[in-house]
Amino acid sequence: MADRRREIEWPTLILLAAVYLGWILATTVLPQVWMPLAFAVLTLSIVLHASLQHEVLHGHPFRTRWLNEGLVFLPLGLAYPYGRFRDTHLAHHRDERLTDPYDDPESNFLDPSVWENLPSWRQKLLRINNTLAGRMLVGPLLGVVSFAANDLRAARAGDRAIVRDWALHAAGLCLVALWIGNSGFSWTIYLLAAYAAMSVLKIRTFLEHRAHQLARGRTVIVEKGWILPFLFLNNNLHIVHHSKPNVAWYRLPQLFREGRDAYLKRNDGYYYASYGDIFRRHFLRAKDPVPHPLMRHK
Repeated sequence: MADRRREIEWPTLILLAAVYLGWILATTVLPQVWMPLAFAVLTLSIVLHASLQHEVLHGHPFRTRWLNEGLVFLPLGLAYPYGRFRDTHLAHHRDERLTDPYDDPESNFLDPSVWENLPSWRQKLLRINNTLAGRMLVGPLLGVVSFAANDLRAARAGDRAIVRDWALHAAGLCLVALWIGNSGFSWTIYLLAAYAAMSVLKIRTFLEHRAHQLARGRTVIVEKGWILPFLFLNNNLHIVHHSKPNVAWYRLPQLFREGRDAYLKRNDGYYYASYGDIFRRHFLRAKDPVPHPLMRHK
């Protein structure tokens, strides 16, 4: 690991430069060529930027945290403060707490007792959100509202770190707004692209984890594919990432190939052949219930 930290992670740096170049072109030159092309490049740039933010919070590409975070400071996706994403995601990496509605900040499960007391319209909405189609359509909005509401409660309770991170986020939004305003790019189209990017990212997070008695059996492998695994920086090999969270994204496929059988044994066979398989099986049919199936009623 020490050797990895001394090297220059050129694939990450080159990709980051390409993402910012794509974002600049999408908001300046490409609309004059063809707006659908600009929209597509903008959406993909925001997706990859979010994936690179995930790389940064795990200590890439440099040893220096402030330098890494400076590389991804701008909130191209608008919705989530980087600092909050960092802190909640690192908390999520406590594997013994994965999927717990209270201790895993990224869990989509609810305490059964909470679920039973929800109004019927919210239960219906959350059931829709538990299909892949629903997760892509309404999931981004539900996620942003829930995240912001939780942070607002914590900020009111006196959590200064949350206030700081949202203040930094606001500063970054001002810079993005200045760029978009000066470029003349449509804010409506930008907002649609940001939402579309969150929708694509929901494909990755839809079933990364399952309810399982053993912590090691909660994290998925989605083996094949090219476009989506690249956009997700190989986090389709999610058990590999959770096993070795400090390994750079471009090294994960080799690690999986070298230990494929061991990883599938470790996660108790939680496996999908491809994202196409996930779409076929779960686009309109929920994979999981909303109430956590392994939690007892309180």
